[in-house]
Amino acid sequence: MDININVKIDCPNIVNAVLALAEALEQMKAEVQINAGLQSPPKEVQAPKENLQNNEKSKIPTLEEVRSVLSKLSQKDKQQEVKRLINKFGAKKLTEISKDKYEELLKEAIKIKVE
Repeated sequence: MDININVKIDCPNIVNAVLALAEALEQMKAEVQINAGLQSPPKEVQAPKENLQNNEKSKIPTLEEVRSVLSKLSQKDKQQEVKRLINKFGAKKLTEISKDKYEELLKEAIKIKVE
């Protein structure tokens, strides 16, 4: 049994509210993951870097992966560097950055870790 539902929303305020809610839920999820990750070994912090180097062309990073790396940097007193990095990509927040720029963004974030 197939059910098709089409919804058209003509109210930009509702769309903005739903988008804001979705972003808030993503941030809450990231914070929960960060809090859970505080007890994990440092190897998990390095995992995205290794993954990016080994599978550079085979996998495009997801928003969650990028957010995780940037969140961990922020926890290590690198908030200003993270803000500058996001601004470097022409955005005020991570969700404004195009998905095709995530790989480049992660490379820049890894440089922050090394410095």
